[in-house]
Amino acid sequence: MASYVFALVVLVLASTQAFATDPSQLQDFCVADNTTNGTCRVVLTIEARFYPYCVLLIIWVGCSVRKWCGLQEPGPCQGRRLLLLWPRQAGNTKNALGSKVTAVNVNNLFGLNTLGISLARVDFAPYGLNPPHTHPRATEVLTLLQGRLYVGFVTSNPPKLFTKTLNKGDVFVFPQGLIHFQLNIGRENAVAIAALSSQNPGVITVANTVFGSNPAINDDVLAKAFQVDKKVVDHLQSLFWTENH
Repeated sequence: MASYVFALVVLVLASTQAFATDPSQLQDFCVADNTTNGTCRVVLTIEARFYPYCVLLIIWVGCSVRKWCGLQEPGPCQGRRLLLLWPRQAGNTKNALGSKVTAVNVNNLFGLNTLGISLARVDFAPYGLNPPHTHPRATEVLTLLQGRLYVGFVTSNPPKLFTKTLNKGDVFVFPQGLIHFQLNIGRENAVAIAALSSQNPGVITVANTVFGSNPAINDDVLAKAFQVDKKVVDHLQSLFWTENH
């Protein structure tokens, strides 16, 4: 019987991951608890009930909240956990990429827990780049507040590139999981606001991930994948890959 329960648990967990999106909320809002080693914690409880001819597997998805800061006893701390002032100052773009992403997600705005949304402010120096990256758990809607951007994304195989030049007030959508980028093509600073369809969208920067992973990907793998000499791969892996998030 235990083997059947284990198999059922694995199947359910695997199927939930296949959706790759946030679960529907079970109440109006549920402030996340960040008291466990400074990280946000969402509670997943699995309960198995045994019957003569079947096993009923119940999965409870909820959030852990301190009693003194819970929904039943709202207090001064609850406002702090629900509210985060939007950064009024521009992000520091003095790096190799010339850009800075300031994210507002469930990791720093705990009230976003279960709401399925997050935001990011993206600052660009002149000709600054937000390099090719992907959000594995969210679609992104980018609104340009200032400047001029050349943006684009690449579809899944066979890859096709879609690009657009954005001016102030323009909006562009990057579908979930697709590699995309933004380049400031103006001589002045640019500022954009990105809305994402997940409380914790995640980000995978392509160059950093491929050539800057720890431990490093075997250079034979990368040399064959990119069809270049291993010395080129070794050189790329030796570089310092700038992180703008």
